[in-house]
Amino acid sequence: MDALEVNRVRAKLALFVEDVFASVPRKDQRAKGDCYLRGLMLEGRRKSVQAMALRLPDGNEQNLQQFVNQSTWDPVPVQRRIAERMLPLIGPTAWVIDDVSVPKDGRMSVGVAPQYCGALGKRANCQVAVSVHAATDTASCPLQWRLFLPKEWAWDTDRRARTRIPPEVTHREKWRLALDMLDTLATWGMTPPVVVADAAYGTNAHLRAALSDRQLAYVLAVRADVTAHPFDAKPVTPRRNGTVGCRPQPRYREPAPSVAALASGLGPDAFTPVTWRQGSRGELRSRFAAVRVRPAGKAVERPIRAAASAEQGWWDGILPDCWLLIEWPEDSEEPTNYWLSSLPAHTPIADLVRLAKVRWRIEHDYRELKHGLGLDHFEGRSWPGWHHHVTLVTAAHAFLTEQRLAPKGPTPVSPSTKYSTPSRTS
Repeated sequence: MDALEVNRVRAKLALFVEDVFASVPRKDQRAKGDCYLRGLMLEGRRKSVQAMALRLPDGNEQNLQQFVNQSTWDPVPVQRRIAERMLPLIGPTAWVIDDVSVPKDGRMSVGVAPQYCGALGKRANCQVAVSVHAATDTASCPLQWRLFLPKEWAWDTDRRARTRIPPEVTHREKWRLALDMLDTLATWGMTPPVVVADAAYGTNAHLRAALSDRQLAYVLAVRADVTAHPFDAKPVTPRRNGTVGCRPQPRYREPAPSVAALASGLGPDAFTPVTWRQGSRGELRSRFAAVRVRPAGKAVERPIRAAASAEQGWWDGILPDCWLLIEWPEDSEEPTNYWLSSLPAHTPIADLVRLAKVRWRIEHDYRELKHGLGLDHFEGRSWPGWHHHVTLVTAAHAFLTEQRLAPKGPTPVSPSTKYSTPSRTS
C-alpha cells in the first residue's frame, strides 16, 4: 500500500488494533503496534525496524525496537483474537499445515542452523517455522506459528540464554509442532473442517494416527513409496504351532505394495478428468482416481495391534481403510501425486481433489507474508522478538484480508468452520 492508501484506512486500522491488541496492557504499546502495522503495510523493499521508522511520519526506531524486541507483551492473546475474527470471515474449507524457511547469516539468530531451506531449494543456514492456516480458494490466514528448534539448540545453554528461549522449550519434530498448534486452537474452541498437508507431513504415519485419535479428518499428500493393502485384501490366521496358550496373529498373505504400485495397477481407464478451480489462465484440470485402501507398515500396525490387544486380547489383523487419491496428468507417463484421506467412503472424488489442491493458497500466503509484509525481514535474534514480529505480520495480513473481504452488510457465520467463540476468560 502507498502512503495515501494507508492514511485512507487509518481509522479502520485504529479500531482493528484496539480490538486485536486489547490484551496489551499499555496504551503506548498499542500505539506502537498501530505504527508497526502501518510500517509493514507501507510500500518499501525492506520491512526492518530501521527502514520502517524512516518511512513513517511518526516512526521512532528506538521505540519500535523496544516494542518488538524488549517489551514483555504476550503475543498469544493477540493471536487468539486474530483467529477469532478471521475464522468466521474466511469460512475455511480446510486448515493447512505447512512450513516456511528464512535464510540467515551467522549462528546467533534464535533457531538458526544448517538445514533444508525451501526458500533456496537446498541445505543452508536458516530458520524454519511451522504454521497452520485457515484456507479456501479465495482467502486464507495464518492461525498459529511455531519456530522449529533444531536439536543442537536443546542443549546449547549459551545461545539459549542469549536469545531468551524459555526453559520449557526444547526440540520437537515439525509434525509434533503442528499437533501442538491444533491442540492449542482446540482449547480456544476452534476445530478444522479438514486438515491438509504436503508429503513431508502426510507420509508420517504417527501424524495420521494422531489426527485420527483427535477425530480430525484429513487429506494428506504422501510419497510414492508409502505402502497400503488393497481394500479387499484379507488377513489370514496361521495354524497353531503347538504352543499352549499361543494364538497366532493374523497376517496378510502378500506384503503391502507401494501406493505407486497400486496406482499403476489401476490402468489409465480408471482415471477421470476433474476440474478443481478456475486459475488465472483458465480451468485447472487433471485426471484422478480414488480407491479405498488399507495403509500398512510397522508405524501403522504396531499401535493398532497394541490397542486391540489391550482392549480384547487379540487383533483380527484388519487394518483401517481410507481413501487413496491419485493424480495422473494427461501429459505424464505415470501418476505424479498421491494423497491419503480419512474422509467418509461416500465423499465425491471432486471434493477430495479440491481439498487436496487447496494448499496452493498457502503458497500465496507465504509470498504476501514474506515479500509484501516483511515476515523474513526481521533482524532481531531473540525468541520473544521473533514471536512478536510474526504476530504483528499476521495481524497486518489479517487486517488486509478483512478489508478485501469486508461484506456490504451482515453475513452469517459459515458452519464449515465448526467454530464457536469461547469465553475470553477461558
